[in-house]
Amino acid sequence: MAAGAMDAAAGAAAGTATAIEDLPADVLALVLRRLDGASLATVGCACSGLRDLAADPGTWRGLCLAVWPSVRDVPLCAGGGHRALFADAFPFPAAPVPAAAPRPLPARLISAVDLHHGGVCILSRVVETDAASDWFLGSPFRVDALVQEGFSAPSAFAPADLALSWILVDPATGRALNASSRRPVSVDRKWLTGDTVARFAVALGGGVALEAAVVCDERYGHVREVSLCAEDGDGGGVSGRDALAAVAAAMAGARRGSRGAEGEARLRYEEFVRGKRARKEWKARREGMLDLCCSGVGAAAFLGFLVMLTLR
Repeated sequence: MAAGAMDAAAGAAAGTATAIEDLPADVLALVLRRLDGASLATVGCACSGLRDLAADPGTWRGLCLAVWPSVRDVPLCAGGGHRALFADAFPFPAAPVPAAAPRPLPARLISAVDLHHGGVCILSRVVETDAASDWFLGSPFRVDALVQEGFSAPSAFAPADLALSWILVDPATGRALNASSRRPVSVDRKWLTGDTVARFAVALGGGVALEAAVVCDERYGHVREVSLCAEDGDGGGVSGRDALAAVAAAMAGARRGSRGAEGEARLRYEEFVRGKRARKEWKARREGMLDLCCSGVGAAAFLGFLVMLTLR
C-alpha cells in the first residue's frame, strides 16, 4: 500500500512538472537577456520556441551595447544586425585559408573603439576612415582614435589592467573583425618621456599583425594616444592596401569559438613575434658576416698594396 502511494505521488509530480517552454514568453525574454552571447546562441539551438526568442534583435542589441558601447553609433546592414555583428566581432579571427582570387578591398572602414579599466568604460569612440584614397592605400596603415590632446581618466590606473576592444566594420558588406586582443600583449615604458605603451595585438594571415597602442601617463591617468597600425613579419609597417587585403581576408574567414579563443589568439601572436625576432637575428648575422668579409677583403687589399710598395 505504501508502494502504491509512492507511485501515485511520483505520477502526480510528473504530471505537474513544468518545462521551460511553459514559462511566459516575457519571463523567458528577461532570462535570455542576462546571458552572454555564446550562451544565448546555444539556447537558441534547443527548440523552435527558444530559437525565436534568442533571435530577438533587441536582445542582441542590448548584448552588443553592454560589451561595446561605441556600436550605438555604428550603422549596420539591415540583413545582419547586431546578431551578425556579435558573431563576427566577438570571436577572434582564425588563420584564413588562402583565397583563389583577391577579395575586394573595403572602400570605407568604421572603427568602434572602447577602452575599459576596472570594468568602467573610459573611452568610447567611432572613427570613420576613407580607405579608398590613394594617400591611405600608399601610406603605412594607421587609424587614430584620438585626434586631439588626449583625455584624463577619473583616476590613476595601471596600464596592464586596461582592456581594449577595437572592431573594424565594413559598412558596405556588414562584416566586422576583432582587431585587437582584449588584454595587453606587452606593456613598455618610454624612459625619455615617462609614458607607458600598452599594446593590444592580433595576428592575421599573410604575415600581417594588427597592433593597437595605448600611450598613457599612468601617474596622472592621462591617455595621450590610441591608435591601430599594421606590421609585417620583419617588424616594418604595412601599406594601407596590403593591410586592407589582410583585413578583408580575415573578415571573410573563419572565427575561433569563445572557449580558449583568446589564449589561442595570443599564442598565434607570440608565434608571429618569435618569427619576427628570428628574422631580425638572421639579418643581423648576415650583415655581420658581410661586414667581416668586406673587412677581410679590405685588409687583404691593403696588405697587397704594402707588399707592392716594399717590392718597388
